[in-house]
Amino acid sequence: MNRLTLALDVMGGDIGPRITIPASLSALEADPMLSLVLFGDSQQISPLLENAPSSLLERIQIHHCTKTIDNNQGISHALRHSKGSSMRLAIEMVQKGEAQGCVSAGNTGALMGLSKVLLQPLEGIQRPALVSLLPSMTGDKTVMLDLGANVECSAQNLYEFAIMGSIFAENRLNLVYPRIALLNIGVEEIKGNQSIREAANLLEKSTALNYTGFIEGNLLLNGVADVIVSDGFSGNIALKTLEGAAKNLLSLLKGKEKQPIFKSFAKFILRFFFKDAYHRLKRINPDEYNGASLLGLTAVVVKSHGSANVDAFARAIADAALQARLQIPQKILAGLQRY
Repeated sequence: MNRLTLALDVMGGDIGPRITIPASLSALEADPMLSLVLFGDSQQISPLLENAPSSLLERIQIHHCTKTIDNNQGISHALRHSKGSSMRLAIEMVQKGEAQGCVSAGNTGALMGLSKVLLQPLEGIQRPALVSLLPSMTGDKTVMLDLGANVECSAQNLYEFAIMGSIFAENRLNLVYPRIALLNIGVEEIKGNQSIREAANLLEKSTALNYTGFIEGNLLLNGVADVIVSDGFSGNIALKTLEGAAKNLLSLLKGKEKQPIFKSFAKFILRFFFKDAYHRLKRINPDEYNGASLLGLTAVVVKSHGSANVDAFARAIADAALQARLQIPQKILAGLQRY
């Protein structure tokens, strides 16, 4: 395992340092070759590190800054006023080559905009895309992109997403000739808008890509495709719907601590007789696969859910470290030559 430094925007997210600092310590404990640079308010960060082991503190640097980018700010306003913010400084460290990746739970639009400006898209890629690994009911994982970075996409954008997703699946999941599907409102060739149908034509003509056709939303977690491609609008809605459904079902099966005894008994019966289904649902818990990467940039940038808990944010850090070690951006650039 190679030594690695990641830059973290620890002020992002719904709770900020109270989540990101314990998560950082957890990530360091799990990865002895990892170092972290924490960008944020030292007055909030330092107290959370007081009881940390010295062996972990040796691999932490704190870069004090009080300015943050609010989640409610518009993208253009956020970009104009981003100088000196924790998010921008973390990305600038990657730009300078002093860190091999960046992780933030902050404003998605601002993270995308700043990353495109400071790190630049790879040659041959018009627009980077948000990509994540989805679990499936079969136990395998599926690559899905775009998940919200590009609301409107041309056929060429979708084709590029398919290329990047295929290369990502090959290297991240060790797949050979991964199956690619386009998210659509039906599987028939006449279904969908013009850009989706044109993208399907481009993919069908490419013998280097294993395009299998359209996929509907009801099969996203069924393992019928290794790479699922969509525009950011549809992809984000699909992802949030899956996450909400999974969390609600898990909450239903777990029940609450204080409730009438007959309700507790009912939950016990459900979990006893549907034990396999319960454990399968746990596999698709959003906290288990937190972290969406901005694929198509010259360096690794991972966006964590703003509502991520400690374990989930630690997983986003681990994912960024893995991608940096696998040199995903460089492999995508090299892989583009094949297409």
